[in-house]
This record gives sequence, C-alpha cells and structure tokens, in this order.
Amino acid sequence: MPKASVEFNCASQTEIISLLPALKAFARRFERVDNDAEDLVQETVSKALCHLEQFQDGTSLKSWLFTIMRNTHCSNYKRRKREPVGYVSDLTEYQAAVTSTQDWSLRARDVQAAIDKLAPRNRDALLLVLGGTSYEEAAVICHCEVGTIKSRVNRARSHLCEMLGETKFSEAASLH
Repeated sequence: MPKASVEFNCASQTEIISLLPALKAFARRFERVDNDAEDLVQETVSKALCHLEQFQDGTSLKSWLFTIMRNTHCSNYKRRKREPVGYVSDLTEYQAAVTSTQDWSLRARDVQAAIDKLAPRNRDALLLVLGGTSYEEAAVICHCEVGTIKSRVNRARSHLCEMLGETKFSEAASLH
C-alpha cells in the first residue's frame, strides 16, 4: 500500500470512531432494541472498514456511513421477511411433541383381551363386520340371517363397552 493510502486509512478510521455516537443515534431510528441497534452499527463500521478504499475524497464520511447503514438495514429487513422466525440452529434444540405409543399399545391389549372374552358367535360376527365384510356376506359365512348378524354385532359392541368401562361405543372404539 502507498504511504498516502495508509495515512488516509488511519485518518478515516479515527474519523469513523469519532462518528460512532452519531451512528448509534441513527441506528436507533431503524432498530428499537439496543442490542439490534448496536449490531447494526457494528456491521456498518465493519463494512466501511473493509471497503474504505471505495470512499471518495471530498465527500462526507458521515453521509457515506449513514448510506451503508441504511442499505445494510434494508438488506437485513428484506432477509428477515423471507426467513422463518428463529435460526436453523434453534431447530436442533426444539423437541417436537411425540405422542406416547405406550397408551396405544396398552389400550390395544385391553381391547384384544375384551374381544377374546366375547362369545365365539358374537366375536366372529364383529370381526367379520369390522374387517369390511358386509352384513349380507357375514350372514352367508356364518350360515344365518342378516338380522342375526346385526344382533350379534350389536351384542358384541355392548359387551365390549361393558368390559372396557365405556358408556358409548364411540368411546370404546377410540384409543384415548
């Protein structure tokens, strides 16, 4: 670097330091939170020092710094609008709620035990209908009338409700 450029950089750095209070006041116009305003000042000064060679003699350093700050704020604002709230690193700490499978498996055991205790005719009719077989097809398989199958299924549901301690079939069918 030529000697004049080094002297200019030192003089400019000193002038930048003297402008810090004005930069902080200007940053408060953009950012209401003190830490955010200080971050904006820091980012502005960092960019200015990195690109000090682009500063043109005869122009106002204060105006140049304010322009950098305004442009930095606008860029950050646009980026924040595009990005989700928070940081990607925050997602690694986030524990998604996972429902416990223990309740389901215990409930399934209770239901299976109650089904096993049903009378064989009622259990067969219930399992056929729950399996997707129509009442008519179940009647043919069980060698009885459609009304008989409906009665057996209804009795099986009622007995299941009693054994599971439920008042309604919809409650017995749900896995709490």
